[in-house]
Amino acid sequence: MNKKKLLSDYIKKIKLLIEYNKSYYDANKSLVTDKEYDELKKDILILESNHSFLDSKNSPSKTVGFKPSKNFQKLPHKVPMLSLSNAFDKEDLVNFEKRILNFLSKDKNFNLSYSTEPKIDGISASLIYKNGKFKIGLSRGDGKEGEDITANLATIEDIPKIIHANDFPEEIDIRGEVFIQNSDFKNLKHKFANPRNAASGSLRQKNSDETKKIPLKFIAYTFGYEKGLKINNQVEFLQKLNDWGFKTNPHNKLITGVNNLLINYSKIEKNRTKIDFDIDGIVYKINDYELQKRLGNVANAPRWAIAHKFSSNKAISEILNIEIQIGRTGALTPVAKIKPVNIGGVIVSNATLHNEDEIDRKDIRIGDLATIERAGDVIPHILSVDKTKRDKKSTKFIFPKNCPSCGSKTIKEFNNVTKKEDAVRRCASEGYECEKIAIEKLKHFVSKEAFNIDGFGKKIVENFWKLDLVKFPQDIFKLDFEKIAKLEGWGRQSMENLKYSINQKKNISLDKLIYSLGIRHIGLENAKILSKYFKSFSKFISFSKSTNQDDILDIDGIGETQLKSVRNFFDNKVNLNILNELQKNLYVKDVITKDKKGILSNKTFMVTGKLNGISRAEIKSLIEENSGTSVSTVTKKLNYLIIGDKPTKKKIDKAKELQITILNQNEFLKILNIAS
Repeated sequence: MNKKKLLSDYIKKIKLLIEYNKSYYDANKSLVTDKEYDELKKDILILESNHSFLDSKNSPSKTVGFKPSKNFQKLPHKVPMLSLSNAFDKEDLVNFEKRILNFLSKDKNFNLSYSTEPKIDGISASLIYKNGKFKIGLSRGDGKEGEDITANLATIEDIPKIIHANDFPEEIDIRGEVFIQNSDFKNLKHKFANPRNAASGSLRQKNSDETKKIPLKFIAYTFGYEKGLKINNQVEFLQKLNDWGFKTNPHNKLITGVNNLLINYSKIEKNRTKIDFDIDGIVYKINDYELQKRLGNVANAPRWAIAHKFSSNKAISEILNIEIQIGRTGALTPVAKIKPVNIGGVIVSNATLHNEDEIDRKDIRIGDLATIERAGDVIPHILSVDKTKRDKKSTKFIFPKNCPSCGSKTIKEFNNVTKKEDAVRRCASEGYECEKIAIEKLKHFVSKEAFNIDGFGKKIVENFWKLDLVKFPQDIFKLDFEKIAKLEGWGRQSMENLKYSINQKKNISLDKLIYSLGIRHIGLENAKILSKYFKSFSKFISFSKSTNQDDILDIDGIGETQLKSVRNFFDNKVNLNILNELQKNLYVKDVITKDKKGILSNKTFMVTGKLNGISRAEIKSLIEENSGTSVSTVTKKLNYLIIGDKPTKKKIDKAKELQITILNQNEFLKILNIAS
């Protein structure tokens, strides 16, 4: 079927779906049977999976039922709603506990107690109480701000509206999961694909009277912002939630030791079908709040918690083709296009093949019957192929030695650490010279963790690229909005919404901007580190002309790999032009150093050797909390060298040569008035 015929067929199906939805949700009248309706949705999803140019805002992949036309008001979370890291096996859990013990500088015999809570597959919500009264309810949103769905949440009987307990905090943000029990969902199957979709669609109704008709439940499990909470651990908090009138998960347990976690995991997974709500794993939280506070968070997740996902779903399907995708760093990723198959309730038509070595090792070929695995939210991948059923005319897949996008040579870089070639093959082109890399860079630029431009998703980037509206990041801030308003599927209101979203993001922090540029090896944490060093956008741009670029090696957390990536970025004239154009169109906020009056203000520290009872990560946190700076090399800019057991002799000798003050652990802690 040619492209024009495919598009025509797709549009007809979308129009039919809109008609069916409008009749069902507005007039309460079914025009087709449930089976016919489900088949139509399935056909649309398969078409979209197989042909990336097919896209509609009314696709079942983007809508639940018949969506309201206006968005809810958005409000910020006082404390971000973070995501969780995932574990899939014993090794992941062992490594998780090892990282915690290392951070806390505890040996392997130190017993960590975990509050274990089955992870409900529902919709996260935040309930804000003031003086015992439920005031505001928010969705998770992007973690930093959520939709105001107070009226809809207020219809849920499990959510207390007034709490009279004397020990209830003056203000608190209670967090939990909104869901529908499987027994209740039986009466809603004709409306929604699964219980999670039903809960999501109900909470996003503009008319709370409609939401009230849906049997939504709420289970509380944590808190965000609080004022006046006097609790020492998670188990105690869960008990308080029950005392205050909230419902908690009946399968929560306090467990010590990885082996015991695994025993509990196996027991719950075995009986999960008997539980009256969907769960997709178990969340483990360090029970002690003091330890949670010490451990803190990484970029998007707490160090003290992890989600242990249940075993994967598998299926067998035919590999129809192998395509090469090119990422923003030039990495070539092979993707198997498979005959669409249902895995765990999700229609899968793509499976990652990881890299060239993976294809060679498993001898994966087009036409093979493959076992596909989908574990949790992980991208489906191919476990193995059945070589006994392989066509005799089958040929080995040859990985391209030239970039399929721009024709540049593909290379495997040598890793100085492993002393081997990297497994990933990359396009040798520098950034925006390669069309596919450029598109992926633009997608990264507008992504949630970067500029987070509402309504400017991946499909929009691709469409605007094809229409020559956006080729470089600066083009986003110079769009011809009148032209956009005339595009098919847009209109003036959609254009005005996009214009507003873009203008809102012209004011951005330096760390977000640095991250948005997509410099290889510069993630969120390194972007924050660099922003603190440069302090302003102009100084960051000036780095390209600096004769002392090696100075950033003094920054704790920045090494040769990051320095090389930043240099390569600035060596590219296109990148320099992008920065200059962005400077004209954006207001980039300077970094203001907080707490300049801290006891370690304007002092630099470096740690060498093993410390006693405190990890390097924690001592660095103490330095930063008191306005000091951690560095990674001994130079004349260093003020203090902190030494533990078996310190590096070269560092001590260098410090003595430069007349740098050397402190042992006790001497450093005395400066902060902390007993060792």
